[in-house]
Amino acid sequence: MTGVDGDAGVDRDMTVTDSSAARLQALFEGHRLTPTQRRIAHSMVRRAADVPFLSSVELAELAGVSQPSVTRFAVALGFDGYPALRKHLREVAPTGPVPDTASYNEYQQAVEAEIENLRHLASVLADPRPVERAGRLLAASRPLPVLGLRAAASQAYGFAYFAAKVHPDVRLLHEGGTMVHDRIDSAVRAGATALLCFALPRHPREVVDTLAYAKGAGLTVVTVADSAFAPVAKESDLLLPAAVGTGLAFDTACAPMLLGRVLLEAMCDDLPDAQARLEEFDGRAAARGLFVE
Repeated sequence: MTGVDGDAGVDRDMTVTDSSAARLQALFEGHRLTPTQRRIAHSMVRRAADVPFLSSVELAELAGVSQPSVTRFAVALGFDGYPALRKHLREVAPTGPVPDTASYNEYQQAVEAEIENLRHLASVLADPRPVERAGRLLAASRPLPVLGLRAAASQAYGFAYFAAKVHPDVRLLHEGGTMVHDRIDSAVRAGATALLCFALPRHPREVVDTLAYAKGAGLTVVTVADSAFAPVAKESDLLLPAAVGTGLAFDTACAPMLLGRVLLEAMCDDLPDAQARLEEFDGRAAARGLFVE
């Protein structure tokens, strides 16, 4: 898990695992990257298994940048050029047995990719401190605004739905436009100290602008994003990455959804009356016959 404070450096407490994405993030650790370089890093993390076999031209096309930008990126990481970087990535590639997925169809491959994303999430959660810090920040904010636009709207809605059962004042911000700044102002006036954002690709410019506005209003921004190098990183005080699957026409977001539930658990740990609120809800639900089971 990574904390991001205004630059693209990765938290030095991140647990380095055997996964390709984790090794890449460890490689980028401590380097202050330009926006173009962050874009390259972000693309490499999303395609971690393929990167050691891509040419500089292919990586440039993947990231939507120029080939010289890829070369400068490799030099910024301390290599003589991109060939040296690719050689390094091949040398540290996993040597253990690799599941034979050649016979899988595209749907099975998409599932396998999501399973790998979940394994990576499990490995970085070995260090629970960033999530625990996020839980404290969210529990202490009264009210708690939860932002998620476009592709991330469902993630924000799911978090807010369950959070409202234990947190006294959760405010869902899932529609953009000029009103979102007004709602942030209203939350700040009511005593909000933190904002939780779900940010998934493709990243709307409006989300970046809204997070900048929230920080300017004095809120601590906690963000769940698909990568520590996502465009929202520079506007996040604490960024928690969970990769999305990219094998289908539309991205899949099992890991970000699960990380949202983990954040709920961490928040409950810092809400002393969370269990009482849940029991109260269950009692009311039973009296109303709310559920069929």
